[in-house]
Amino acid sequence: MSVLRVILAIILPPLAVCDKGCGSFLIVFLLTLLGWVPGVIGALIILNNN
Repeated sequence: MSVLRVILAIILPPLAVCDKGCGSFLIVFLLTLLGWVPGVIGALIILNNN
């Protein structure tokens, strides 16, 4: 997980996980629509998984 990805996950969570697949993007997008904090948490969890 690079520093650039973490910063991008904090600012725009769906863009940080766009290369992880369509499912991850949709999950983070929906979480971001529900609130910014759940979207950031979801993006950081997805980025942290190998």
